[in-house]
Amino acid sequence: MQNHPKLSLIEHFKDLPDPRVDRTKDHDLIDLLVIAIGTLLCAGESFNDMEDFGRAKQDWFKTFLTLRNGIPSHDTFNRLFAALDPKAFLDCFLRWTQSLRVAVAQEVVALDGKALRRALNGDQSVKYIVSAWAEDNGLVLGQLKVADKSNEITALPALLRVLELSGCVVTVDAMGTQKKIAQEIVEADADYVLALKGNHETVHEEVKTFLDETVAELSKPRPVGAKLSTAAASLAALETVEKDHGRLETRRYYQSTALDWFADRAKWQGLKSVGMVEAIREIGAQRTVERRYYLSSLPLGVATFARAVRGHWGVENKLHWVLDVCFREDQSRARVGYAAENLATLRRLALNLLKRERTKKRGIKGKQLNASWDHAYLLRLLGVPI
Repeated sequence: MQNHPKLSLIEHFKDLPDPRVDRTKDHDLIDLLVIAIGTLLCAGESFNDMEDFGRAKQDWFKTFLTLRNGIPSHDTFNRLFAALDPKAFLDCFLRWTQSLRVAVAQEVVALDGKALRRALNGDQSVKYIVSAWAEDNGLVLGQLKVADKSNEITALPALLRVLELSGCVVTVDAMGTQKKIAQEIVEADADYVLALKGNHETVHEEVKTFLDETVAELSKPRPVGAKLSTAAASLAALETVEKDHGRLETRRYYQSTALDWFADRAKWQGLKSVGMVEAIREIGAQRTVERRYYLSSLPLGVATFARAVRGHWGVENKLHWVLDVCFREDQSRARVGYAAENLATLRRLALNLLKRERTKKRGIKGKQLNASWDHAYLLRLLGVPI
């Protein structure tokens, strides 16, 4: 991955194609985009919020925006985002995000889908957005809407092709564990850690049996001088322990490159190892044990495998959870044209702006509050050249 020059947000979006015909262009496209992004940065959500936010701060916006016909109406925002080409918008988003991204060796990039549960009409199916979360950078690298009446498997290859993933470790949940996905990741010059569940019943059972038996062999008492099997002797292991609010969580990571037993290993491009995580959670007298299994292109190096598995949960805890709690994405009713997809991109853009701003030692909601009452701070988030 290359380092790119850092350009302002406006610079990256100034060439975004405007879908409106000339006679309806009462407001400059960049003005609409900046007001919309500013609204989300200050905890607004809807097109009505964008209009109200713009009117409340009209005098301030005039200091760096054209506003040749004042503040756009909520209907104008609605029509724009419903008509805006989501691919062109995503291309701008990708270029801007790459300008912020710092090169990290073997950075964990987690891919996962999220439902837009209220962005539908009548008998429409629920829309899904697949996002790529760069754990070390704390950035959303990109996102794509899943085709209607389909699932996230169809969007993953397309998203993989537009991201810069060279040298990264890409993690995917069980839904995306497919031979084609493994091939796409390897062709992107990246490694993969793919979760296994019942959707690959045979592979899951084979990997589970091998690792369970190998780990069990290690735990059994052995007569003096007795040798371990080759698989057990070469098994790499790592244990971590976390204590938090009365909860004790122990995770044991295991990785093996002994794959002679796996008949289908050649069908998974780049496959070099299998892995398992045993999570033991203790809360008071209650104790639960869960094991999860993985296919990976990583060579033996259990610390890297453990970091990848642990890093995958960032897409849930640091992205999806924040989008629902701080941006109320699950409550959005925008559904006309491309509005749902474009607003999803806009939210992730706003989240990236808030994540990369580090002068405030606050969470996302706290930064949104600061942006809402501090114009200098909001300008810093926007990167507006003034």
